[in-house]
Amino acid sequence: MTKLIIQIPCLNEATTLPATLADLPHSVPGIDVVEWLVIDDGSRDGTSAVARAHGVHHVVRFRRHKGLAAAFTAGIDACLKAGADFIVNTDADNQYAAQDIARLVAPLIAGEADIVIGDRNIRDLASMSWQKKLLQRLGSWVVRRVSNTQVPDTTSGFRAYTREAALRMTVVSDFTYTLESIIQAGKKRMAVAHVEIGTNPNTRPSRLFSSVYGYIKQSAATIVRTYTMYEPLKVFSYIGGTIFAMGVAISLRYLYFLLKGDTFGDRHLQSLILSAVLMIVGFQVILIGLVADAISGTRKLLEDLLYRVRRLELRDDNTSRDDR
Repeated sequence: MTKLIIQIPCLNEATTLPATLADLPHSVPGIDVVEWLVIDDGSRDGTSAVARAHGVHHVVRFRRHKGLAAAFTAGIDACLKAGADFIVNTDADNQYAAQDIARLVAPLIAGEADIVIGDRNIRDLASMSWQKKLLQRLGSWVVRRVSNTQVPDTTSGFRAYTREAALRMTVVSDFTYTLESIIQAGKKRMAVAHVEIGTNPNTRPSRLFSSVYGYIKQSAATIVRTYTMYEPLKVFSYIGGTIFAMGVAISLRYLYFLLKGDTFGDRHLQSLILSAVLMIVGFQVILIGLVADAISGTRKLLEDLLYRVRRLELRDDNTSRDDR
């Protein structure tokens, strides 16, 4: 018996949640059981009570606000413990067309993908300004490059996971899960697919960020941090190599004028000192990359250990339920 759980992270969504739940499907082709799960991220407007009143099967509630990434992760854990074979994440503001859930999970059911991302077709999205469209396309291009995936809409929160993909996911960002999870999936060689989806009219402004500048800063930091965790030697080698090359270039310039018999060498000893400093710093950065690469290897072992522990915990939970 296959089970799909649709999870919805919420923060003060008592007004918008009923419309979102009303659109959710009670059945999906290829799925035997469909359940709903709401993660209440410390709401103060009775979101949890509204969720229960509208027939939500599972509610996870934080006592205080922890952020979207924490809510998403808690929802994934709760879905796994509830026996989900497939997990769909959607937004509480009813941004995404719920009728496309069947299309979203179809590649998972067919065994063609581990993760499926909903593509909103940003280029033709009338509700988004051209500045945001440009930033979204640029950010998605960067994520595709660093993750080696082909996802056109990397910030889409409308996505589906197999149980195995959810078990292997470890989100450490405090900002959002969207970018980090795609880079992580790409580095772990998961099959990441995308399907076109529809969207509904906006019901409220985005609450994820207060300004475009803040969003760019947070997103850039998330991309760099996540990529560095999985490719530290490459990142530090590029940085260290660039600094070292600058030092070599300055020293060659100094040597050129010195061999010509120019008085440049006598008058610009500070250039020689700068080149030496740059080469030393560049070499040290490369050494840091080697250490970071060793740490990255340990991280991969810890992620594999966490995956195995999760499987054992869930197996024990299922055994306990069967015994009852």
